[in-house]
Amino acid sequence: MTREARRAPDARVRWFGLWDSYFVICYLVTTGLVFTSAVPQTGRLIAIGALTLVVPWYAGIGRPLMLRHERDRRNAAFAGGLFGLFGLATAVDLTSAFALFALVPMLMMSLDTRPAVVAGVAGNLVPVTMLWLQGGATAPLMLFVLLASLLGIALSVLLGLWIKRVVRQNREHAELIEELRQNREQVARLSHQAGISAERERLAREIHDTLAQSLTSIISLVEAADAEVEGAPAVARKHLALVGRMAKESLAEARSFVADRTPASLRESSLAQALRRQADGLAAQTGLLARFAVEGDEQPLPMAVNVVLLRAAQEAGANVRKHADARAVDLVLRYDDSHVGLRVTDDGLGFDAAEAERGAAEGGPDGPGGGDEDSGFGLRGMAARLAEIGGAMSVVSAPGAGTVVEVTVPLDGTAGRPDGPSAPRSEVAERRTEAAHEGR
Repeated sequence: MTREARRAPDARVRWFGLWDSYFVICYLVTTGLVFTSAVPQTGRLIAIGALTLVVPWYAGIGRPLMLRHERDRRNAAFAGGLFGLFGLATAVDLTSAFALFALVPMLMMSLDTRPAVVAGVAGNLVPVTMLWLQGGATAPLMLFVLLASLLGIALSVLLGLWIKRVVRQNREHAELIEELRQNREQVARLSHQAGISAERERLAREIHDTLAQSLTSIISLVEAADAEVEGAPAVARKHLALVGRMAKESLAEARSFVADRTPASLRESSLAQALRRQADGLAAQTGLLARFAVEGDEQPLPMAVNVVLLRAAQEAGANVRKHADARAVDLVLRYDDSHVGLRVTDDGLGFDAAEAERGAAEGGPDGPGGGDEDSGFGLRGMAARLAEIGGAMSVVSAPGAGTVVEVTVPLDGTAGRPDGPSAPRSEVAERRTEAAHEGR
């Protein structure tokens, strides 16, 4: 149980501990006054006995009822017994009327407000009633007792209402604490679920960008080697060598993203070198003319930016291999004073980017090849990665006109922060804003 969950009942117990001390003091003072009164010894013993019986009556029945929020017949029975014992003690010794200082608060805590006020008024009228019934009292004494009773009624009502308010505030405070505890548990549960979803999304993107792409390439190379094993064994061996190299790289990538470490291709080389190897691998696997170039002066980048740009190149290359039917592809890494960008251009079949965007918005395929199993983790996953570091992406394509994928990331200190501002869009991005989210 949390500290907040324990605080309300603890506070209520502490409050009743103070009330218990007050009750004991009232009992001791009243019995002490009765013991020294001028009433005959028999009357004093009866009064002290009745007052003493109030103690177990309160401890065994009244106190548990006062700690409960509900009201039932047991509350009325407790108040009736309490009133009877007090009436008996007061009938034999008027000094017992001092017990009203404890009696009235107990009535207020065990009954609803209106019955408690009525019972408190009746209790304060008991001394003057007993004095009148006994007779022999002088008029000044009767007036004094009556005025004392009226003052007691006023004080009793005020004290009772104050006690009711304290009890109600304690109950409301306990309910608020319980609600806060439940809300915190719900927030913790939702945060846990969100963390699980985010980790699943991360693993899905990593698997798509590494293992899934590599396995697709390995399958294609194995099929090509099988087709050439008899007619061109040298070509088949070349394909198999590529299969072995890609399998080793995929194993290293799998170990890296499971451990949430830097990708193996970036661990001992720069981004430009990793992208160049990416272009060389694409050429070796597909026979495309793959060119890589760097514009501007290379500069160190945050690892988060390096990873996103590398994954963008891998995704763009995979789309070229699977969908474009291109002859050439160009990868250009561009640096300037405020941004770093990557542009991947192919001369393939192209597609209608606007139609693909509408289809994705309606829940359709994710662009060309949308029927593939990985259609949900293509350029949309790339866009999600870029959004996490404040980057932006655009896809421009038309049937028969090839495709241009361009990503930009700001270098103003916000890259790598989830709340970083998006980079300014290029002219190409302005022609097809956000098409990358649902492009292929």
